[in-house]
Parts: sequence; structure tokens; C-alpha cells
Amino acid sequence: MAVALATARRAAGRGEVPVGAVVVDGKSGEILARRHNLVVAHSDPTAHAELLALRAAGKKLGAARLADCDLYVTLEPCPMCAQAIAFARIRRLYFGAPDPKGGGVEHGPRIFTQPTCHHAPEVIGALRERECGELLKAFFKARR
Repeated sequence: MAVALATARRAAGRGEVPVGAVVVDGKSGEILARRHNLVVAHSDPTAHAELLALRAAGKKLGAARLADCDLYVTLEPCPMCAQAIAFARIRRLYFGAPDPKGGGVEHGPRIFTQPTCHHAPEVIGALRERECGELLKAFFKARR
């Protein structure tokens, strides 16, 4: 999660919402991809940290399924990202701050509990929650 937080801080420095995501090989511990939000830079509402990290890890491994991989993200994934996590067959999802307004894992549609969800990763939430939440709060406070 430390790497995801550092990645999120880079996003904030670029004017992006500070969310960082890291895909790790669950067996070796090797970092396969680390990305932050690029919604503003790419003028793309889908350029969330999670999607960018999943794409990069898939490309590195030459596979669409990341069954032996874990994903660390500083904010509870939105429904779009949660569904992508399911499609990628991520083994374990770790996230920092909960997102009561836009989350899709423990809030909102709770994607992984839906009968139409083909794969649900193990979920560990609230990992360094305070630190992740404070980064987001500071970012938005500076913009008000």
C-alpha cells in the first residue's frame, strides 16, 4: 500500500484525483504495474488508476486473466473498476479509504456480491485508511 500511496501522491501533483493502484504477483511479490488516475491528462473518464494498472499488468504478463495477482488501491474501487477487477480474476483486493458516495465494493452496487458477478476476489478494506483518506481530503480541500 505504501507504493500505491506514493503513486497517488504523484497524481495529486499532476492535478489528478489522488488514487494509486498497484498490481502485485501474489506468488513472488513482484510489482507488475503501478498507475494513478489520468482522467484529466487523458480527457478520459475511464482512466482510473485500477483500470490503467490492470491493463499494464495484463500487457506485461501477456494475459487478460490475472488470477495469481493482488491489487492494492488507495480508494475503494468504483463499480466500473470493481467489474474490471472481477473480469481480470484478481485474487485479492486491498483498498485504503472507503468511498460511500462512489464505491462499488462495500458501498453502492457491491459488485462482488451480485449473482451476475463471475468472480469475487478476497477483499481487505481499510488498509492504511486514515492516510489514504487524508490524502483525498487534502486534495479536495485545496480545490475549494
